Amino acid sequence: MAPTIRSPFRRTLALMASAAILAQAGVSGIAYAQTTPETTAPGVIAPAPATPETAAPAPTPPAAVAPQQTAPIQAAVPNTGPASVADLAEGLLDAVVNISTSQKVKDDEGAGPAPRAPDGSPFQEFFNDFFNKQQGNKGGNHNVSSLGSGFVIDPAGYIVTNNHVIEGADDIEINFANGSKLKAKLIGTDTKTDLSVLKVEPKTPLKSVKFGDSSTMRIGDWVMAIGNPFGFGGSVTVGIISGRGRNINAGPYDNFIQTDAAINKGNSGGPLFNMKGEVIGINTAIISPSGGSIGIGFSVPSELASGVVDQLREYGETRRGWLGVRIQPVTDDIADSLGLDTAKGALVAGVIKGGPVDDGSIKAGDVILKFDGKTVSEMRDLPRVVAESTVGKEVDVVVLRDGKEQTVKVKLGRLEDSDQAAASNDAPDGSQDDGVITPDPGENNDMDQPDTGDQAKPAPDTPDQHKGQVSPDAATPKNVLGLSLSLLSAETRKAFGIAESVDGVVVTEVTPGSASAEKGLKPGDVIVEVAQEFMKSPDAVAAKVQALKQEGRRNAQLMIASANGDLRFVAVPME
Repeated sequence: MAPTIRSPFRRTLALMASAAILAQAGVSGIAYAQTTPETTAPGVIAPAPATPETAAPAPTPPAAVAPQQTAPIQAAVPNTGPASVADLAEGLLDAVVNISTSQKVKDDEGAGPAPRAPDGSPFQEFFNDFFNKQQGNKGGNHNVSSLGSGFVIDPAGYIVTNNHVIEGADDIEINFANGSKLKAKLIGTDTKTDLSVLKVEPKTPLKSVKFGDSSTMRIGDWVMAIGNPFGFGGSVTVGIISGRGRNINAGPYDNFIQTDAAINKGNSGGPLFNMKGEVIGINTAIISPSGGSIGIGFSVPSELASGVVDQLREYGETRRGWLGVRIQPVTDDIADSLGLDTAKGALVAGVIKGGPVDDGSIKAGDVILKFDGKTVSEMRDLPRVVAESTVGKEVDVVVLRDGKEQTVKVKLGRLEDSDQAAASNDAPDGSQDDGVITPDPGENNDMDQPDTGDQAKPAPDTPDQHKGQVSPDAATPKNVLGLSLSLLSAETRKAFGIAESVDGVVVTEVTPGSASAEKGLKPGDVIVEVAQEFMKSPDAVAAKVQALKQEGRRNAQLMIASANGDLRFVAVPME
Protein backbone atom coordinates (compact mmCIF):
# COMPACT_ATOMS: atom_id res chain seq x y z
CA MET A 1 0.00 0.00 0.00
CA ALA A 2 1.28 3.32 -0.87
CA PRO A 3 2.34 5.49 2.07
CA THR A 4 -0.06 8.19 3.12
CA ILE A 5 1.38 11.63 2.80
CA ARG A 6 -0.10 14.20 5.21
CA SER A 7 0.02 17.86 4.49
CA PRO A 8 2.47 19.75 6.79
CA PHE A 9 -0.25 22.33 7.36
CA ARG A 10 -2.67 19.73 8.75
CA ARG A 11 0.05 18.31 11.02
CA THR A 12 0.71 21.78 12.47
CA LEU A 13 -2.99 22.31 13.25
CA ALA A 14 -3.12 18.99 15.12
CA LEU A 15 -0.13 19.90 17.27
CA MET A 16 -1.64 23.30 18.13
CA ALA A 17 -4.93 21.71 19.19
CA SER A 18 -3.14 19.24 21.48
CA ALA A 19 -1.17 22.04 23.09
CA ALA A 20 -4.36 24.03 23.75
CA ILE A 21 -6.00 21.05 25.45
CA LEU A 22 -2.96 20.51 27.72
CA ALA A 23 -2.75 24.21 28.56
CA GLN A 24 -6.42 24.35 29.50
CA ALA A 25 -6.04 21.40 31.82
CA GLY A 26 -2.96 22.93 33.50
CA VAL A 27 -4.54 26.32 34.11
CA SER A 28 -7.65 24.75 35.53
CA GLY A 29 -5.59 22.64 37.94
CA ILE A 30 -3.58 25.62 39.25
CA ALA A 31 -6.67 27.73 39.86
CA TYR A 32 -8.29 25.08 42.00
CA ALA A 33 -5.11 24.47 44.02
CA GLN A 34 -4.72 28.14 44.86
CA THR A 35 -8.29 29.07 45.62
CA THR A 36 -9.61 26.11 47.54
CA PRO A 37 -7.73 25.83 50.85
CA GLU A 38 -8.97 23.22 53.28
CA THR A 39 -9.16 25.78 56.11
CA THR A 40 -9.33 29.53 56.36
CA ALA A 41 -6.22 31.10 57.84
CA PRO A 42 -6.60 33.51 60.81
CA GLY A 43 -7.24 37.05 59.69
CA VAL A 44 -8.41 35.90 56.24
CA ILE A 45 -12.01 36.44 55.26
CA ALA A 46 -13.51 33.59 53.27
CA PRO A 47 -15.14 34.78 50.02
CA ALA A 48 -18.86 34.48 49.44
CA PRO A 49 -19.96 31.78 47.00
CA ALA A 50 -20.04 32.95 43.40
CA THR A 51 -23.46 33.60 41.93
CA PRO A 52 -24.47 32.86 38.30
CA GLU A 53 -24.59 36.58 37.65
CA THR A 54 -21.05 37.21 38.83
CA ALA A 55 -19.29 33.92 38.10
CA ALA A 56 -17.37 33.82 34.87
CA PRO A 57 -18.49 31.05 32.48
CA ALA A 58 -16.23 28.06 32.70
CA PRO A 59 -14.39 27.19 29.51
CA THR A 60 -15.60 24.00 27.84
CA PRO A 61 -12.77 21.49 27.57
CA PRO A 62 -12.77 18.90 24.77
CA ALA A 63 -14.83 15.83 25.53
CA ALA A 64 -11.77 13.61 25.45
CA VAL A 65 -10.16 15.56 28.31
CA ALA A 66 -13.01 16.76 30.60
CA PRO A 67 -16.37 15.05 30.21
CA GLN A 68 -18.16 17.46 32.59
CA GLN A 69 -18.04 21.16 33.51
CA THR A 70 -16.90 22.44 36.92
CA ALA A 71 -17.52 26.00 38.20
CA PRO A 72 -14.28 27.76 39.23
CA ILE A 73 -13.79 29.04 42.81
CA GLN A 74 -12.74 32.68 43.27
CA ALA A 75 -9.52 33.47 45.24
CA ALA A 76 -9.82 34.55 48.91
CA VAL A 77 -8.84 38.15 49.59
CA PRO A 78 -6.78 38.37 52.81
CA ASN A 79 -7.37 41.17 55.32
CA THR A 80 -3.79 42.44 55.72
CA GLY A 81 -4.31 44.95 58.55
CA PRO A 82 -6.75 46.60 60.93
CA ALA A 83 -9.83 48.39 59.78
CA SER A 84 -9.21 51.76 58.16
CA VAL A 85 -8.71 54.70 60.52
CA ALA A 86 -9.57 57.24 57.83
CA ASP A 87 -12.91 58.23 59.39
CA LEU A 88 -11.34 58.54 62.84
CA ALA A 89 -8.41 60.62 61.58
CA GLU A 90 -10.64 62.88 59.53
CA GLY A 91 -12.51 63.97 62.64
CA LEU A 92 -9.34 64.69 64.61
CA LEU A 93 -6.99 66.38 62.15
CA ASP A 94 -8.48 69.84 62.67
CA ALA A 95 -7.77 69.69 66.43
CA VAL A 96 -4.06 68.95 65.95
CA VAL A 97 -1.89 72.01 65.30
CA ASN A 98 1.63 72.81 64.19
CA ILE A 99 3.62 75.03 66.50
CA SER A 100 6.29 77.32 65.11
CA THR A 101 8.59 79.17 67.47
CA SER A 102 11.37 81.70 66.99
CA GLN A 103 14.10 82.81 69.31
CA LYS A 104 16.55 85.68 68.97
CA VAL A 105 20.16 84.60 69.18
CA LYS A 106 23.19 86.84 69.12
CA ASP A 107 25.29 86.40 66.01
CA ASP A 108 28.53 86.23 67.97
CA GLU A 109 27.36 83.45 70.28
CA GLY A 110 29.79 80.63 69.92
CA ALA A 111 31.78 82.45 67.23
CA GLY A 112 35.54 81.99 67.25
CA PRO A 113 38.29 84.16 65.77
CA ALA A 114 37.91 84.97 62.08
CA PRO A 115 40.14 82.85 59.79
CA ARG A 116 42.91 84.50 57.81
CA ALA A 117 43.99 83.81 54.25
CA PRO A 118 47.63 82.74 53.77
CA ASP A 119 49.97 85.65 53.13
CA GLY A 120 50.58 86.11 49.44
CA SER A 121 47.36 84.39 48.43
CA PRO A 122 45.71 85.95 45.33
CA PHE A 123 42.40 85.99 47.26
CA GLN A 124 43.83 87.54 50.43
CA GLU A 125 42.36 90.97 49.75
CA PHE A 126 38.84 89.68 49.08
CA PHE A 127 39.07 87.22 51.96
CA ASN A 128 40.11 89.85 54.52
CA ASP A 129 37.54 92.38 53.28
CA PHE A 130 34.74 89.85 53.73
CA PHE A 131 35.64 88.87 57.28
CA ASN A 132 36.40 92.44 58.33
CA LYS A 133 32.82 93.32 57.39
CA GLN A 134 31.55 90.31 59.34
CA GLN A 135 33.53 91.38 62.41
CA GLY A 136 32.10 94.88 62.08
CA ASN A 137 28.55 93.49 62.17
CA LYS A 138 29.21 91.49 65.32
CA GLY A 139 26.69 91.78 68.09
CA GLY A 140 23.53 91.65 65.95
CA ASN A 141 20.71 89.17 66.39
CA HIS A 142 19.13 86.57 64.16
CA ASN A 143 16.10 84.36 64.61
CA VAL A 144 16.28 80.61 65.13
CA SER A 145 13.06 78.76 64.30
CA SER A 146 11.81 75.36 65.39
CA LEU A 147 8.71 73.27 64.75
CA GLY A 148 6.60 71.06 66.98
CA SER A 149 3.08 69.78 67.48
CA GLY A 150 0.19 70.38 69.84
CA PHE A 151 -3.55 69.87 70.18
CA VAL A 152 -6.58 71.93 71.16
CA ILE A 153 -8.31 70.87 74.38
CA ASP A 154 -10.85 73.70 74.58
CA PRO A 155 -12.76 75.45 71.77
CA ALA A 156 -11.88 78.75 73.51
CA GLY A 157 -8.27 78.27 72.36
CA TYR A 158 -6.33 76.31 75.01
CA ILE A 159 -3.57 74.20 73.45
CA VAL A 160 -1.32 71.54 75.02
CA THR A 161 2.24 70.80 73.89
CA ASN A 162 5.64 69.84 75.30
CA ASN A 163 7.67 72.32 77.30
CA HIS A 164 10.76 71.61 75.21
CA VAL A 165 8.85 72.67 72.06
CA ILE A 166 8.36 76.25 73.27
CA GLU A 167 11.12 76.61 75.86
CA GLY A 168 13.03 79.87 75.44
CA ALA A 169 10.83 81.02 72.56
CA ASP A 170 10.32 84.73 72.00
CA ASP A 171 7.46 84.17 69.57
CA ILE A 172 4.97 81.29 69.33
CA GLU A 173 2.72 80.85 66.30
CA ILE A 174 0.01 78.22 65.91
CA ASN A 175 -0.67 76.88 62.41
CA PHE A 176 -4.05 75.24 61.96
CA ALA A 177 -5.08 72.57 59.48
CA ASN A 178 -7.14 75.06 57.43
CA GLY A 179 -4.07 77.23 56.86
CA SER A 180 -4.92 79.95 59.38
CA LYS A 181 -2.34 81.18 61.89
CA LEU A 182 -2.64 82.72 65.36
CA LYS A 183 -0.13 84.05 67.87
CA ALA A 184 -0.10 82.19 71.17
CA LYS A 185 0.84 83.18 74.70
CA LEU A 186 2.22 80.86 77.35
CA ILE A 187 -0.23 80.12 80.18
CA GLY A 188 1.95 77.80 82.23
CA THR A 189 4.66 75.19 81.96
CA ASP A 190 5.92 72.24 84.01
CA THR A 191 9.47 71.07 83.38
CA LYS A 192 9.07 67.94 85.52
CA THR A 193 6.54 66.42 83.12
CA ASP A 194 7.65 68.45 80.06
CA LEU A 195 4.17 69.90 79.52
CA SER A 196 2.98 73.40 78.61
CA VAL A 197 -0.39 75.08 78.05
CA LEU A 198 -0.78 77.83 75.43
CA LYS A 199 -3.68 80.16 74.64
CA VAL A 200 -4.83 81.68 71.35
CA GLU A 201 -7.73 84.05 70.70
CA PRO A 202 -9.82 82.53 67.88
CA LYS A 203 -12.68 84.39 66.21
CA THR A 204 -14.78 81.24 66.14
CA PRO A 205 -14.73 78.17 68.42
CA LEU A 206 -11.99 75.70 67.55
CA LYS A 207 -12.23 71.99 66.97
CA SER A 208 -11.02 70.29 70.18
CA VAL A 209 -10.29 66.85 71.59
CA LYS A 210 -10.55 65.49 75.11
CA PHE A 211 -8.40 63.35 77.35
CA GLY A 212 -9.19 59.67 77.77
CA ASP A 213 -8.16 57.29 80.55
CA SER A 214 -4.72 55.90 79.79
CA SER A 215 -4.88 53.57 82.80
CA THR A 216 -7.33 51.35 80.91
CA MET A 217 -5.03 50.94 77.91
CA ARG A 218 -3.31 47.58 77.52
CA ILE A 219 -0.18 46.44 75.78
CA GLY A 220 -1.23 45.55 72.24
CA ASP A 221 -4.04 48.11 71.96
CA TRP A 222 -4.10 50.11 68.72
CA VAL A 223 -3.18 53.79 68.92
CA MET A 224 -2.84 56.61 66.41
CA ALA A 225 -0.44 59.57 66.44
CA ILE A 226 -1.00 62.82 64.58
CA GLY A 227 1.64 65.51 64.36
CA ASN A 228 4.11 67.57 62.42
CA PRO A 229 7.13 65.31 61.73
CA PHE A 230 9.94 67.10 59.90
CA GLY A 231 7.49 69.90 59.11
CA PHE A 232 4.99 67.66 57.29
CA GLY A 233 1.87 68.78 59.11
CA GLY A 234 -1.16 66.57 59.59
CA SER A 235 0.79 63.31 59.39
CA VAL A 236 -1.04 60.25 60.73
CA THR A 237 0.70 57.09 61.93
CA VAL A 238 -0.77 53.98 63.53
CA GLY A 239 0.75 51.40 65.85
CA ILE A 240 0.18 49.62 69.12
CA ILE A 241 1.09 50.18 72.75
CA SER A 242 4.39 48.35 73.17
CA GLY A 243 4.87 48.93 76.90
CA ARG A 244 3.63 50.82 79.94
CA GLY A 245 5.23 52.47 82.94
CA ARG A 246 8.53 53.12 81.17
CA ASN A 247 11.22 55.01 83.08
CA ILE A 248 13.60 56.79 80.68
CA ASN A 249 15.16 59.06 83.34
CA ALA A 250 13.53 62.15 81.84
CA GLY A 251 12.20 63.36 85.19
CA PRO A 252 11.06 62.34 88.67
CA TYR A 253 7.60 61.24 87.51
CA ASP A 254 8.50 59.03 84.55
CA ASN A 255 5.63 56.69 83.68
CA PHE A 256 5.71 56.74 79.88
CA ILE A 257 3.61 54.82 77.40
CA GLN A 258 5.83 53.14 74.81
CA THR A 259 4.47 52.84 71.26
CA ASP A 260 5.70 51.67 67.88
CA ALA A 261 3.54 54.24 66.04
CA ALA A 262 6.06 56.29 64.05
CA ILE A 263 7.13 59.38 66.02
CA ASN A 264 9.79 61.65 64.55
CA LYS A 265 11.30 65.08 65.06
CA GLY A 266 8.44 67.56 65.03
CA ASN A 267 5.97 65.10 66.58
CA SER A 268 6.83 66.38 70.06
CA GLY A 269 3.76 67.70 71.83
CA GLY A 270 1.36 65.91 69.51
CA PRO A 271 -1.44 63.63 70.73
CA LEU A 272 -1.55 59.85 70.90
CA PHE A 273 -5.15 58.72 70.40
CA ASN A 274 -6.99 55.56 71.28
CA MET A 275 -9.46 54.15 68.79
CA LYS A 276 -12.26 56.22 70.35
CA GLY A 277 -10.50 59.45 69.38
CA GLU A 278 -9.49 60.28 72.96
CA VAL A 279 -6.03 61.56 73.86
CA ILE A 280 -4.34 58.93 76.02
CA GLY A 281 -0.78 60.23 75.62
CA ILE A 282 1.36 63.21 74.60
CA ASN A 283 4.25 62.25 72.33
CA THR A 284 7.46 63.41 73.94
CA ALA A 285 10.56 61.36 73.16
CA ILE A 286 12.02 58.66 70.95
CA ILE A 287 15.02 56.37 71.05
CA SER A 288 16.85 56.63 67.76
CA PRO A 289 20.52 56.46 66.81
CA SER A 290 19.70 58.07 63.45
CA GLY A 291 17.23 60.76 64.52
CA GLY A 292 14.35 59.01 62.75
CA SER A 293 11.75 56.60 64.06
CA ILE A 294 12.85 53.05 64.79
CA GLY A 295 9.57 52.14 66.44
CA ILE A 296 10.42 53.12 70.03
CA GLY A 297 8.51 56.24 71.03
CA PHE A 298 7.34 57.51 74.41
CA SER A 299 4.24 59.44 75.42
CA VAL A 300 3.25 61.10 78.70
CA PRO A 301 0.12 59.19 79.81
CA SER A 302 -3.09 61.16 80.14
CA GLU A 303 -3.58 59.95 83.71
CA LEU A 304 -0.55 62.09 84.62
CA ALA A 305 -0.90 64.85 82.02
CA SER A 306 -4.55 65.75 82.57
CA GLY A 307 -4.03 66.79 86.19
CA VAL A 308 -0.96 68.86 85.33
CA VAL A 309 -2.81 70.57 82.47
CA ASP A 310 -5.76 71.42 84.72
CA GLN A 311 -3.44 73.03 87.28
CA LEU A 312 -1.56 74.99 84.63
CA ARG A 313 -4.83 76.32 83.23
CA GLU A 314 -6.18 77.28 86.66
CA TYR A 315 -3.07 78.54 88.44
CA GLY A 316 -0.41 78.94 85.76
CA GLU A 317 1.75 76.56 87.82
CA THR A 318 1.61 73.13 89.41
CA ARG A 319 0.60 72.56 93.02
CA ARG A 320 1.85 69.20 94.15
CA GLY A 321 1.43 67.25 97.35
CA TRP A 322 4.38 66.99 99.75
CA LEU A 323 5.06 64.15 102.17
CA GLY A 324 8.41 65.37 103.51
CA VAL A 325 10.40 62.15 103.70
CA ARG A 326 13.64 60.83 102.25
CA ILE A 327 13.33 57.44 100.63
CA GLN A 328 15.48 54.74 99.11
CA PRO A 329 14.83 51.48 97.25
CA VAL A 330 13.97 48.24 99.02
CA THR A 331 16.61 45.84 97.74
CA ASP A 332 16.41 42.07 98.03
CA ASP A 333 18.84 42.17 100.97
CA ILE A 334 16.82 44.85 102.77
CA ALA A 335 13.60 42.95 102.11
CA ASP A 336 15.15 39.85 103.65
CA SER A 337 16.36 41.78 106.70
CA LEU A 338 12.85 43.20 107.21
CA GLY A 339 11.08 39.88 106.71
CA LEU A 340 9.40 40.88 103.45
CA ASP A 341 8.68 38.07 101.02
CA THR A 342 9.63 40.25 98.02
CA ALA A 343 11.40 43.56 97.47
CA LYS A 344 8.62 46.15 97.32
CA GLY A 345 7.67 49.56 98.61
CA ALA A 346 9.74 52.62 99.47
CA LEU A 347 12.04 52.62 102.50
CA VAL A 348 11.91 55.82 104.58
CA ALA A 349 15.48 56.89 105.27
CA GLY A 350 14.56 60.08 107.08
CA VAL A 351 11.81 62.54 107.93
CA ILE A 352 12.13 66.24 107.12
CA LYS A 353 12.03 68.43 110.18
CA GLY A 354 8.92 70.60 110.09
CA GLY A 355 7.39 68.55 107.28
CA PRO A 356 3.90 67.03 107.12
CA VAL A 357 4.93 63.77 108.86
CA ASP A 358 7.32 65.26 111.44
CA ASP A 359 4.64 64.43 114.02
CA GLY A 360 5.82 60.83 114.15
CA SER A 361 3.12 59.39 111.92
CA ILE A 362 5.86 58.08 109.62
CA LYS A 363 9.29 57.17 110.96
CA ALA A 364 12.70 56.41 109.54
CA GLY A 365 12.86 52.69 108.83
CA ASP A 366 9.21 52.41 107.77
CA VAL A 367 8.51 50.83 104.41
CA ILE A 368 5.63 52.55 102.62
CA LEU A 369 3.58 49.86 100.86
CA LYS A 370 0.43 51.79 99.93
CA PHE A 371 -0.39 55.46 99.58
CA ASP A 372 -4.00 56.63 99.36
CA GLY A 373 -5.09 53.21 98.19
CA LYS A 374 -2.42 52.96 95.49
CA THR A 375 0.17 50.20 95.72
CA VAL A 376 3.78 51.35 95.90
CA SER A 377 5.49 48.53 94.02
CA GLU A 378 8.87 50.24 93.92
CA MET A 379 10.50 53.40 95.21
CA ARG A 380 9.87 55.54 92.13
CA ASP A 381 6.09 54.99 92.41
CA LEU A 382 5.86 57.02 95.62
CA PRO A 383 7.02 60.44 94.32
CA ARG A 384 4.48 60.28 91.49
CA VAL A 385 1.44 59.33 93.58
CA VAL A 386 2.35 61.93 96.24
CA ALA A 387 2.75 64.65 93.62
CA GLU A 388 -0.58 63.77 92.01
CA SER A 389 -2.41 64.07 95.33
CA THR A 390 -4.28 67.21 96.39
CA VAL A 391 -2.52 69.59 98.74
CA GLY A 392 -4.07 69.42 102.23
CA LYS A 393 -5.74 66.05 101.60
CA GLU A 394 -5.77 63.47 104.38
CA VAL A 395 -4.67 60.11 103.06
CA ASP A 396 -4.17 56.62 104.47
CA VAL A 397 -0.63 55.31 104.25
CA VAL A 398 0.12 51.62 104.82
CA VAL A 399 3.60 51.09 106.28
CA LEU A 400 5.60 48.10 107.43
CA ARG A 401 6.91 48.87 110.91
CA ASP A 402 8.55 46.40 113.31
CA GLY A 403 7.56 43.56 111.01
CA LYS A 404 3.85 44.44 110.98
CA GLU A 405 1.68 46.42 108.58
CA GLN A 406 0.09 49.54 110.03
CA THR A 407 -2.18 52.21 108.54
CA VAL A 408 -1.48 55.81 109.46
CA LYS A 409 -3.27 59.01 108.45
CA VAL A 410 -1.23 61.80 106.88
CA LYS A 411 -2.23 65.32 105.85
CA LEU A 412 -0.22 66.39 102.82
CA GLY A 413 1.56 69.69 102.61
CA ARG A 414 2.36 71.67 99.49
CA LEU A 415 5.71 71.24 97.84
CA GLU A 416 7.23 74.68 97.46
CA ASP A 417 9.99 75.52 95.01
CA SER A 418 12.53 77.88 96.50
CA ASP A 419 15.95 79.22 95.67
CA GLN A 420 17.29 77.59 98.80
CA ALA A 421 15.95 74.17 97.83
CA ALA A 422 17.35 74.57 94.33
CA ALA A 423 20.75 75.53 95.69
CA SER A 424 20.85 72.51 97.99
CA ASN A 425 19.81 70.07 95.30
CA ASP A 426 22.71 67.89 94.23
CA ALA A 427 20.87 65.90 91.60
CA PRO A 428 22.85 65.86 88.34
CA ASP A 429 19.96 67.13 86.25
CA GLY A 430 18.84 69.78 88.70
CA SER A 431 15.42 68.19 89.05
CA GLN A 432 13.26 68.98 92.05
CA ASP A 433 9.75 68.73 93.36
CA ASP A 434 8.87 65.08 93.79
CA GLY A 435 7.58 65.52 97.33
CA VAL A 436 10.20 63.17 98.76
CA ILE A 437 13.96 63.09 99.09
CA THR A 438 16.26 60.23 98.30
CA PRO A 439 19.78 60.04 99.64
CA ASP A 440 20.98 58.43 96.44
CA PRO A 441 20.55 60.81 93.47
CA GLY A 442 21.35 57.94 91.14
CA GLU A 443 18.12 56.24 92.13
CA ASN A 444 15.84 59.26 92.11
CA ASN A 445 16.22 63.01 92.20
CA ASP A 446 16.56 64.93 95.44
CA MET A 447 13.54 67.18 95.59
CA ASP A 448 13.78 68.83 98.97
CA GLN A 449 16.29 70.39 101.30
CA PRO A 450 18.54 67.76 102.82
CA ASP A 451 17.91 67.22 106.48
CA THR A 452 21.00 68.16 108.46
CA GLY A 453 19.20 68.51 111.74
CA ASP A 454 18.02 65.94 114.24
CA GLN A 455 17.28 63.03 111.94
CA ALA A 456 20.04 60.87 113.37
CA LYS A 457 19.06 61.56 116.96
CA PRO A 458 16.83 58.93 118.51
CA ALA A 459 14.06 60.86 120.19
CA PRO A 460 13.59 58.84 123.38
CA ASP A 461 17.26 57.96 123.89
CA THR A 462 19.62 60.89 123.91
CA PRO A 463 23.36 60.37 124.32
CA ASP A 464 23.23 61.90 127.80
CA GLN A 465 20.73 59.28 128.89
CA HIS A 466 23.13 56.53 127.92
CA LYS A 467 26.13 57.97 129.73
CA GLY A 468 27.06 55.73 132.60
CA GLN A 469 25.21 52.78 131.05
CA VAL A 470 27.98 51.80 128.65
CA SER A 471 29.90 48.64 129.56
CA PRO A 472 33.52 49.10 130.73
CA ASP A 473 34.99 47.76 127.49
CA ALA A 474 32.53 49.57 125.25
CA ALA A 475 35.18 52.05 124.16
CA THR A 476 37.40 49.22 122.94
CA PRO A 477 37.23 48.93 119.15
CA LYS A 478 35.26 45.93 117.95
CA ASN A 479 35.35 44.16 114.60
CA VAL A 480 31.84 43.34 113.40
CA LEU A 481 30.82 42.47 109.83
CA GLY A 482 34.26 43.53 108.61
CA LEU A 483 33.96 46.89 110.38
CA SER A 484 36.17 48.31 113.10
CA LEU A 485 33.83 50.20 115.42
CA SER A 486 34.43 52.79 118.14
CA LEU A 487 32.42 55.09 120.35
CA LEU A 488 31.81 58.57 119.08
CA SER A 489 34.04 60.95 120.95
CA ALA A 490 35.34 64.47 120.51
CA GLU A 491 38.45 63.00 118.91
CA THR A 492 36.61 60.79 116.42
CA ARG A 493 34.18 63.57 115.54
CA LYS A 494 37.09 65.85 114.78
CA ALA A 495 39.02 63.17 112.90
CA PHE A 496 36.12 62.34 110.56
CA GLY A 497 34.34 65.71 110.56
CA ILE A 498 31.18 64.25 112.10
CA ALA A 499 28.49 66.78 113.03
CA GLU A 500 27.33 67.13 116.64
CA SER A 501 23.81 66.17 115.60
CA VAL A 502 24.95 62.67 114.62
CA ASP A 503 24.98 59.93 117.26
CA GLY A 504 25.73 56.23 117.17
CA VAL A 505 28.83 54.10 116.65
CA VAL A 506 31.54 55.28 114.28
CA VAL A 507 33.22 53.08 111.66
CA THR A 508 36.97 53.59 111.87
CA GLU A 509 38.12 50.94 109.40
CA VAL A 510 36.57 48.69 106.75
CA THR A 511 38.13 45.37 105.83
CA PRO A 512 38.85 45.29 102.09
CA GLY A 513 36.76 42.70 100.25
CA SER A 514 34.30 42.31 103.12
CA ALA A 515 30.53 42.39 102.68
CA SER A 516 30.45 45.83 104.29
CA ALA A 517 33.03 47.14 101.84
CA GLU A 518 30.99 45.81 98.93
CA LYS A 519 27.95 47.67 100.31
CA GLY A 520 29.86 50.95 100.19
CA LEU A 521 30.52 51.50 103.90
CA LYS A 522 33.59 53.61 104.64
CA PRO A 523 35.49 55.05 107.59
CA GLY A 524 33.60 57.97 109.09
CA ASP A 525 30.17 56.42 108.58
CA VAL A 526 28.11 56.17 111.75
CA ILE A 527 25.89 53.18 112.59
CA VAL A 528 22.77 54.70 114.15
CA GLU A 529 20.53 51.62 114.25
CA VAL A 530 20.74 47.89 113.68
CA ALA A 531 17.38 46.25 112.89
CA GLN A 532 15.57 49.46 113.99
CA GLU A 533 17.28 49.48 117.40
CA PHE A 534 19.49 52.42 118.41
CA MET A 535 23.16 51.53 118.89
CA LYS A 536 25.02 53.19 121.75
CA SER A 537 28.27 51.22 121.67
CA PRO A 538 30.35 48.78 119.60
CA ASP A 539 29.34 46.01 122.03
CA ALA A 540 25.69 46.75 121.37
CA VAL A 541 26.28 46.36 117.62
CA ALA A 542 28.08 43.04 118.12
CA ALA A 543 25.33 41.74 120.43
CA LYS A 544 22.53 42.72 118.06
CA VAL A 545 24.25 41.12 115.06
CA GLN A 546 24.72 37.92 117.04
CA ALA A 547 21.04 37.94 118.05
CA LEU A 548 19.99 38.32 114.39
CA LYS A 549 22.15 35.34 113.46
CA GLN A 550 20.48 33.24 116.14
CA GLU A 551 17.07 34.26 114.76
CA GLY A 552 18.10 32.89 111.38
CA ARG A 553 18.40 36.27 109.64
CA ARG A 554 20.78 36.36 106.71
CA ASN A 555 21.20 40.15 106.58
CA ALA A 556 21.61 42.87 109.15
CA GLN A 557 19.81 46.11 108.35
CA LEU A 558 21.93 49.09 109.35
CA MET A 559 20.85 52.72 109.50
CA ILE A 560 23.94 54.64 108.44
CA ALA A 561 24.48 58.36 108.95
CA SER A 562 27.00 60.28 106.90
CA ALA A 563 29.24 62.86 108.56
CA ASN A 564 26.67 65.64 107.94
CA GLY A 565 23.69 63.58 109.13
CA ASP A 566 22.20 62.25 105.88
CA LEU A 567 20.71 58.82 106.50
CA ARG A 568 20.52 55.67 104.43
CA PHE A 569 19.79 52.01 105.07
CA VAL A 570 22.19 49.23 104.16
CA ALA A 571 21.56 45.50 104.44
CA VAL A 572 24.86 43.72 105.11
CA PRO A 573 25.02 39.91 104.67
CA MET A 574 26.05 38.07 107.85
CA GLU A 575 28.51 35.31 107.02
